[in-house]
Amino acid sequence: MNVLQDLNPAQREAVLHTEGPLLILAGAGSGKTKVLTTRIAYMLEQGADPDSILAITFTNKSAREMKHRIERMVGADKGRKLWVSTFHAMGNRILRRHSQKLGFESNFAIYDRDDSLKLLKTVLKDLDLDPKKYTPRAMLSAISDLKNQFKTAKMATETALDYYAELVAKVYSEYTRKLKAANALDFDDLLLMQLRLLKENDDVREYYQQKFQYLFVDEYQDTNYVQYLLVRLLASKHRNLAVVGDPDQSIYGWRGANMRNIMDFEKDYPDAKVITLEQNYRSTGYILKAANGVIDNNMDRKEKNLWTDKGQGRQLKVYEGQDENHEAWFIANEIEKLMKKEERIFGDFAALYRTNAQSRALEKAMIRQNIPYRIYGGTSFYARKEIKDMLAYLQVLNNPYDFINLSRIINVPKRGIGAATVEKILAYALLHDVSALEAVGSLDTVGGGPKNKLLAFYTMMQDFQRQVDQVPLTTLVEDIMNKTGYLMELRAEGTTEAVNRIENLQEFLSETLEFDRHAEDKRLEEFLAATSLYTDLDSGGDEGDKITLMTLHAAKGLEFPVVFLAGLEEGIFPHQRALYEEDEMEEERRLCYVGLTRGMERVYLTRAWQRNMYGMTKYNQASRFIDEIPKDCIKSSFERKKEQKKLKNHEKEGATVGEISDFLLGDRLIHAKFGEGTVVKTTGTGPQMELSIAFPGQGIKIFIAEYAPVRRAD
Repeated sequence: MNVLQDLNPAQREAVLHTEGPLLILAGAGSGKTKVLTTRIAYMLEQGADPDSILAITFTNKSAREMKHRIERMVGADKGRKLWVSTFHAMGNRILRRHSQKLGFESNFAIYDRDDSLKLLKTVLKDLDLDPKKYTPRAMLSAISDLKNQFKTAKMATETALDYYAELVAKVYSEYTRKLKAANALDFDDLLLMQLRLLKENDDVREYYQQKFQYLFVDEYQDTNYVQYLLVRLLASKHRNLAVVGDPDQSIYGWRGANMRNIMDFEKDYPDAKVITLEQNYRSTGYILKAANGVIDNNMDRKEKNLWTDKGQGRQLKVYEGQDENHEAWFIANEIEKLMKKEERIFGDFAALYRTNAQSRALEKAMIRQNIPYRIYGGTSFYARKEIKDMLAYLQVLNNPYDFINLSRIINVPKRGIGAATVEKILAYALLHDVSALEAVGSLDTVGGGPKNKLLAFYTMMQDFQRQVDQVPLTTLVEDIMNKTGYLMELRAEGTTEAVNRIENLQEFLSETLEFDRHAEDKRLEEFLAATSLYTDLDSGGDEGDKITLMTLHAAKGLEFPVVFLAGLEEGIFPHQRALYEEDEMEEERRLCYVGLTRGMERVYLTRAWQRNMYGMTKYNQASRFIDEIPKDCIKSSFERKKEQKKLKNHEKEGATVGEISDFLLGDRLIHAKFGEGTVVKTTGTGPQMELSIAFPGQGIKIFIAEYAPVRRAD
């Protein structure tokens, strides 16, 4: 097939430029993934060795999608040999091959945030530090910042300038020691240790510099300092480095991303070719003009101007509600109106907000209007307790030194093994330099009653260990679920939550079955590495026809026909902490730009005159971002007032506060959509009274009295 077909001139130029440094400034919705995949496919067609190409992106999901698209263009044989991965997955792959050069075994565990926090709790206890004064979260954040600056614990100790920095360095040092004792790395280590490996070992560095003749890095504006150093080091021999990104979409500064990496690319590579992708294939003209109008107010950016040939489309709408409940009520009703008028599905809609606290009012409104919704970025499958428990069993079988995961499962389900016994086991393991699991089997570890319980647990784990890599993974996991008594305990509990957990465990078996059938390398180590690298950014699969509620940060990379940006108020969006810091304000403006460009056909901007948040009532001015949008992009003030008047008239159908106390069982009420109904249940009193109203042929609908869009039947 002709891989160059259907490319616009700028995209084609980017694909054909295959040698030397290349910066692709890709505006929102400009087809950057298409350019990346087509460029790789084109190079393969021109004879490039698939083994010589490394493509890095920021989520496992996008890496898989990119690889599949390339395979469809050039065939599975060539596509399969490509290295397409995240920075962390690349680190995992390289470190397992060379881990002993850094003093680790290749079966090291990868600790997620929860595992790291548990380990830090033990560190703080060992150092006799008050966890309320020096919280594990604060310490983990400080250590993460140091690692992202490529500072080891030793370097942190040598450069500490004050008491707190010295304390952090001390905690960092002990945390590092305990990680090594557990033969474990945390997520930041996958980058830090990878860079250390390459810098400290000439043979390893030269091997990968020679191997990767062509490097591609997606979302380059989101790279941190360590990732920047990794890219420069790997590309230094052949200098065929292509980076793709958009400074206007750099919104992750709070977690270490450094926009200077993309802004200074031409300083790092003076001979770089720069190509700007400005044609947008996602949004209509008014939406893009609004986004351009906002982002033009930023000083620190590279000039570009998004355009489209899709036509102007509809102007943006602004709604100003009395409070957050009226704002949410408007959004819910507008969704219902568009569902009818334009025959849309729920999946066409997304409500985006700056802080998670804003979801409360939106969720209430969706429940009240019987609108199905999902919160994007909730607890991921692999973070659920029962799944974490199963993975902990597997982690200990794979890496018996992993005392954090051993501590998690040694008394799950309950075996009568207490925390004091676990502490003795871990102390024994450290003193005698044996694995945590081996310490369990040492009968002199503890005395008295726990001996038999520990011996039973150890014998069971040995039986499981003999099955590792000898039987299908699904068989091993089924044995763990049954022989440990885990499933039996859940069945005995009999609650709805227990049933849900059993269903999740059954879904986990589907995951292991897929691994057994399709994985090229079927070792337990490979399965655990894959699940450990799964992050919240990889969540958000198809969950049926529901509207999406999500933070603006989580929305990056997504698109929806209809988008509501909620909470456009000074102190909410832009956030309070950005009001007096220009750099922070510019990042907030980039976040607004990202939010606007998620919309394909319609965008609404909503705010409230007063808002109850964090137990306080606030009166915020309208967001400056509304004023920065060109006036012709927004429906005129007359049109806005007309919309609000219609909405207020509709609200008048609802109950007034004076009428609320009069609602009784059997009252007949009329709803504009559902017709006449009867009150069949009331819960609570006053404005927040919950009304259950039965509508013939429609079922029972639940409303909050204060906002119920009903009137009394004559």
